[in-house]
Amino acid sequence: MSDISLYFSSLELNSSDYNEDQIGGFIKANTGEFPELESDAIALIYVPEFRGNTTKEKSQVSSNFRDSFYQLYKGKKWTKKIYDLGEIKPGQELKDTYFALSKVVEELVKLRIVPIIIGGSQDLILGIYEAYERLEQLVNICSIDHALDLGDLERESDSESYLTPLMLKRPCYLFNHANIGLQIPYVRSKDVKLFEQLFFDVCRLGEYNSDFRVAEPHLRNADLINIDFKAIKASEVFSHKANPNGFYSEQMCQMARYAGISDKVNCIGVFNYMDVNEISDKLIADIIWYFSDGYFSRCGDFPMGSKSDYKKFTVVLEEGNYTIVFFKSHKSNRWWMEVPYPPSGGKKYERHHLVPCNKFDYDRAMKNEMPDLWWKTYQKLSSH
Repeated sequence: MSDISLYFSSLELNSSDYNEDQIGGFIKANTGEFPELESDAIALIYVPEFRGNTTKEKSQVSSNFRDSFYQLYKGKKWTKKIYDLGEIKPGQELKDTYFALSKVVEELVKLRIVPIIIGGSQDLILGIYEAYERLEQLVNICSIDHALDLGDLERESDSESYLTPLMLKRPCYLFNHANIGLQIPYVRSKDVKLFEQLFFDVCRLGEYNSDFRVAEPHLRNADLINIDFKAIKASEVFSHKANPNGFYSEQMCQMARYAGISDKVNCIGVFNYMDVNEISDKLIADIIWYFSDGYFSRCGDFPMGSKSDYKKFTVVLEEGNYTIVFFKSHKSNRWWMEVPYPPSGGKKYERHHLVPCNKFDYDRAMKNEMPDLWWKTYQKLSSH
């Protein structure tokens, strides 16, 4: 393992300020001596890098969310380690910070340690993506965001256009991108059309509010969770930089737990944490807590093990003669669909792709209707 300690500044923490049931008395923090890392754990990282921010206002740099998080009590299933590695020092140039972040994420993912990254502007996703590039790992990104963050080709990459240069990289390791919380007034129609052409997934804010269950498969299908703090309703965090419409704080915590409980998610970031106040500090702490609680509740039910752990359903659609195989976990009652490679598919990818879904996708197939998630995945596999 490469030495990643050189990228961090240590913390000032007195664990005696917290009792053994509080997170501050449980966490392994970088207080001058970098902790010895063990696999299958969580690592908290703060990256106070805002040079990619598009607003001209000076962003507030604060890690007060740590004290709010440390004061919380650990859950009853929290048997594995949580590390607080400190702050990644901003580099001389923005690209230097991207590089440092990418090296840290790369090494942690190799160790099966899930980084929880608190930013910093949202273009830090470019640094995280570089880690997956070096690992040569196809990545699914799920963004909880009111916008799509696409820009014109001639525009320099920033916190509101970072997705364009990421998608243009070759070779491209981005297999899928899902957006949860999209608000159409903040998005160009041509960007929505591009997402549709790429068979990417969009769950609009109104759809989520109508039935929150529609978001869970997108979160479960992701490797990287990308949260824009500005997607939270402004009145929830007393922020003048957020939007009047958005998610409630309890909805964001609910999605954080969905993400944590997914066996596939191996990195999460909360970005654009810029309008700092006591309420936003506490909400960041709550988001970290609920993701962590989900992580410690993982049950390893991805349908790759014993067939006795799952119930298999096969549905044949009359139109197109498509056969869709569903799996339901006995452990969690969660559902997946199996998407076979079309005949034109190459050998670069696995022959079958298992896509998280809900029971109403099965119900839809039983009515001879094609589930959107199945069809979009089938089309993406066909194009590779």
